[in-house]
Amino acid sequence: MRSNGILRIVARFLIPLIMLFALYVQFHGEYSPGGGFQAGVIFASAWILFVLIYGLEAGLAVIPERTMFVLSACGALLYAFIGLLGVALGGRFLDFSVLLDDPQSAQQAGIILVELGVGITVATVVMLIFTMFVKRRAELDRDDHREGLD
Repeated sequence: MRSNGILRIVARFLIPLIMLFALYVQFHGEYSPGGGFQAGVIFASAWILFVLIYGLEAGLAVIPERTMFVLSACGALLYAFIGLLGVALGGRFLDFSVLLDDPQSAQQAGIILVELGVGITVATVVMLIFTMFVKRRAELDRDDHREGLD
């Protein structure tokens, strides 16, 4: 697909729009359908489209595999931290009302932060799963090629 100019041009136009839509879904998830999980999958689909058009090496140059592992852990830790912050401030796990003086603002801030953690984790885990499938496929293709030479 790297040599197909039409696909490259369309991808250059679509990938930023897909990422923008993922941000919209992420930050409007508490008001409308959407949220962290959906936004994470949408964001990962933009990266997967990039990899399908430009190759895995180019995709890993944009977001290295190690960064994906770190971000997946950071997203889960953000979720847990916000949940435990409510406990530390005298509430229950994921009780956002104790985070700020205004309970409504506290609920909004807590939900946004928790959903951000979910979005980061989901996006990076989906990207890691895709990366592992592509690498496995490349290994199988190399093995088949070697068997053909023997």
